[in-house]
Amino acid sequence: MIRSVFLSVLILIGLAVQAHRAEAGERRDIVVAGGCFWCVEADFEKVPGVISAVSGYTGGALKNPSYKQVSRGGTGHYEAVKITYDSARVNRDQLYAMFFRSVDPTDAGGQFCDRGESYRTAIFVSDPAEKAAADKAKTEAQAALGQKIVTPILKAGAFWNAEDDHQDYYKGDNIVLTRFGPIKQAKAYKRYRDACGRDQRVRQLWGSAAPFAGG
Repeated sequence: MIRSVFLSVLILIGLAVQAHRAEAGERRDIVVAGGCFWCVEADFEKVPGVISAVSGYTGGALKNPSYKQVSRGGTGHYEAVKITYDSARVNRDQLYAMFFRSVDPTDAGGQFCDRGESYRTAIFVSDPAEKAAADKAKTEAQAALGQKIVTPILKAGAFWNAEDDHQDYYKGDNIVLTRFGPIKQAKAYKRYRDACGRDQRVRQLWGSAAPFAGG
């Protein structure tokens, strides 16, 4: 009797696991560059269906670049974020639309207070379907904004994860030295974001369509 009950429980657990797997979609990735990767990561980790957002570098020829090398310029790399998502909960079109409305895609020289090649916006695509989706999102965003969008759609190359201290910076508890004195990472991030004017500019451009302004 006990064995029969045990087997029944195992069968029910197995069915529940199979049902959960059936409901879950494929894990897919997109790679975008939207200025400071701390901010892009912080924004997209709020999206239901996003599994992870990893800060890194892409677009240049230098292998395994460091933050210092990329931020100094000359490597061709962008600060970028690889966003992994559950395709049953959120789709690529939605994420691309959110991306355009979370940045200033009219600015070819950087983003907000961060200037230079590593802070430019871009979408990196791996196949024709991704390119078509990115092109469609760009066209729709440009029509909605009524201004020319300069964000390029580029062929994806190697993506190099940024150093550990840049991952999840926006919610870190480490104490960092800033111009405000030694404070927790999360507080330093919030002060940086406010001072940089990211949310103010995004609200100015996109109004109520901005998905993260206030970040």
